[in-house]
Amino acid sequence: MFELSLLCPEDKVETLSEALDALDALSVSVEDADAQTEAEQALFGEPGMPPPKDGWQRSRVLALFAAEAAAREASVLLAAQDFFADCKVVGIAPVPDQDWVRLTQSQFAPVEITPEFWIVPTWHEPPPQARQIIRLDPGLAFGTGTHPTTRMCLRWIARNPPGGQRVLDYGCGSGILAIGAARFGATHIDAVDIDPAAVQSTLANALANGVHLNAGLPDKASGRYGTVLANILATPLKVLAPLLCSYVAPGGSLVLAGILVRQTDELKAAYASLARLEVADAEDGWVLMTARL
Repeated sequence: MFELSLLCPEDKVETLSEALDALDALSVSVEDADAQTEAEQALFGEPGMPPPKDGWQRSRVLALFAAEAAAREASVLLAAQDFFADCKVVGIAPVPDQDWVRLTQSQFAPVEITPEFWIVPTWHEPPPQARQIIRLDPGLAFGTGTHPTTRMCLRWIARNPPGGQRVLDYGCGSGILAIGAARFGATHIDAVDIDPAAVQSTLANALANGVHLNAGLPDKASGRYGTVLANILATPLKVLAPLLCSYVAPGGSLVLAGILVRQTDELKAAYASLARLEVADAEDGWVLMTARL
């Protein structure tokens, strides 16, 4: 395989990527051309949402082709287009054959939640100090244990075991929080999401972990729960405030994540008439907020 490397400004990234796709590139990726320099820029969005921009001020676009001739033909065709103004062909280089599955797997190591509680991909052995583990491989649904919001929720579960409780995981994604609740003694677990793919992912992950739970669309939730978990985003959390609070049993816990530090006061205000939210944990610019109802 051969990699075609291009340099372009931010406003040309989408057009150039689409053109490469039309030219039968096997894959197209975008990097910050100023990475590892003082000009490097952070570019990220909230979990589950697209990034705020398509690229960086100076973006490196990398396209993979099966043959060198195809890569060279693509570079010639692109250079002839009007939209290629301000863009540049950096070069074409062979890509060594690799075990891509093994390479991808090597990027996902076990994730520590607490010293005794770990998220472990199926191709890894659990750390010797692990007493509780969740087996989870990277997939389409959000929630692999690598994001701070997921880690904080799981850490809260480990420190506040829901033994014997009914638990609701609202916006379950991969089902990781529901499985975590089961690991710490929850006896009835409902995991719901608006995305059918997330429901299927949750069921598959529960089966792989030997966990029994009920998964479905949001109307699957019913009754009151000792613990209600919702790791989504600040805006839907505000809209859902009355609904989420209505699911919490008297004396039960509401656990909310997907909230940036700067959004803390917004969430407190949105829930003020229903619950007294407090910051229970913080990590990398994100906070976990909880309330006892």
